[in-house]
Amino acid sequence: MLDIAKSCLNLTGESIDFLRTIEQQMGIVADLSRADILLYGRKSDTEAIVLAHARPHSLAHVYLRGRTGVVVDPDRRPEVLRALMYGTPQGEKRSTIAEGAPVVRQTWPIYFPHPFLSGEHSDQDKPRIVAALVVVTNLIEHERHRLRSKVYRKALKKLQAMLLYGQVHGAETLSAFGEQDGIIFTDGEGIIQYASGIAANLYRRLGYREALVGRPLSALETDDEELRREAISQNHCLEDEVEEGDRIWIRKALPLVTYSPFHWLRQHGFHFLPVGEKRYGVILALHDATETRRQVEEIKVKNAMIQEVHHRVKNNLQTIAGLLRMQARRVKSDEARQALDEALNRILSVAVIHEFLSSESSNVINIKELSQRIITQFQQGMLPLDKTIRLELAGDPIYLPARQATACSLIINELLQNAIEHGFTDKQEGFVRLNLADSGDEVMIEVTDNGNGLPDDFELSQSDSLGLQIVKILVESDLKGQINLANSAHNGEGLSITIAFPKSLFTGEAGWKEHVSL
Repeated sequence: MLDIAKSCLNLTGESIDFLRTIEQQMGIVADLSRADILLYGRKSDTEAIVLAHARPHSLAHVYLRGRTGVVVDPDRRPEVLRALMYGTPQGEKRSTIAEGAPVVRQTWPIYFPHPFLSGEHSDQDKPRIVAALVVVTNLIEHERHRLRSKVYRKALKKLQAMLLYGQVHGAETLSAFGEQDGIIFTDGEGIIQYASGIAANLYRRLGYREALVGRPLSALETDDEELRREAISQNHCLEDEVEEGDRIWIRKALPLVTYSPFHWLRQHGFHFLPVGEKRYGVILALHDATETRRQVEEIKVKNAMIQEVHHRVKNNLQTIAGLLRMQARRVKSDEARQALDEALNRILSVAVIHEFLSSESSNVINIKELSQRIITQFQQGMLPLDKTIRLELAGDPIYLPARQATACSLIINELLQNAIEHGFTDKQEGFVRLNLADSGDEVMIEVTDNGNGLPDDFELSQSDSLGLQIVKILVESDLKGQINLANSAHNGEGLSITIAFPKSLFTGEAGWKEHVSL
């Protein structure tokens, strides 16, 4: 909104901050109004631009796309330009939007500063029109709303009027109001004046069979009255989560306040505002979160069980690795000992995956952390004692799902093992560098060394190396990627192996964490 507002006429830093406050409060008002709300600024003498657009969560959106940044002229929206230039409000007006749906529009000018909120002002600081607010309601929903209680319709009008002044304090902290949420409106004395059908059904689940309208909220023997009083005393929207019987409710309380406008405001269409500042009432929005919370708890239990399984698998793999170490110490053949050591490394690389999954609440794994664990395992016992070989790791963190991470752990293990065993047969020192790169849709794993390199006639498909054959199968079959081997350009010596493969769905850190979050 900020960049758009800076291009508008009659807007200063203070008035822009004021409009941003209104923007933050528009969401819950759009939800309760079951309508789209548009905030317009004056772009020029003949054009208006949408500064902000709030779409309701309580029913289907009127517009297929967000309208922020859309420019209109007097031919398309004359009522918006009249409100912006002359402060002329527009009552309910039927029209058709670009998508072809019939709608009802209501348009009000927005003034800043408001004399009845911040005291009298000089001529240099007198209230001026800074924006226009338009409520766009689907025609079917508009007709349905006309059948609702006049008491609630008037209360909703108060809430919309408060939005014009940026006085729906705390609205930005509230969660969305959904289609299956209930509404109760109480007057200033805490007497229920309106209860939606959904709200009545929610209370029936708690055992209240009688009609709610006309009863004090305190008579329901719930914590609703305490929330209502606190919202009124603070003049601030509040939200909490409580257990009512065997149900879990999320409650929102929106206090309504009537301000005393000056005569010029009444001349501009605010006839629904009675004279005299007073607390008008409270809108309570009720959401039954019982089933959602139970599902979350069930998922938590299942995740805990899965993590325990991964923990036990990791322990079992480490036990098997321990047995292989004992066996390797007993064999006489160097070839057999080398085969056991290679099998030991493969088992440990898989065990690292299960260690990650046993300690994380999601199935996304940081490949850089995984690579560091594998390198550490090599440094602690798999490097030849008679040589000095440095293992290096570079690149940014890359987050992959467990299936791809498992394949990567085996590939990284095999490539490091291959470089250490075959790259330095004629050298006493050198380095093996593992580099990870994320290009967005593709991951690259590169292992480079300054060892012996490949013979000129080397063909991967003809190689009898079990490690390289494992890498080839994992890259091409599991990861659907490609492998490339070439002698390194590092001083004309060494080998560079590059693995490239596409990411699976939801492999980005944010995407995966959102996908698997509880």
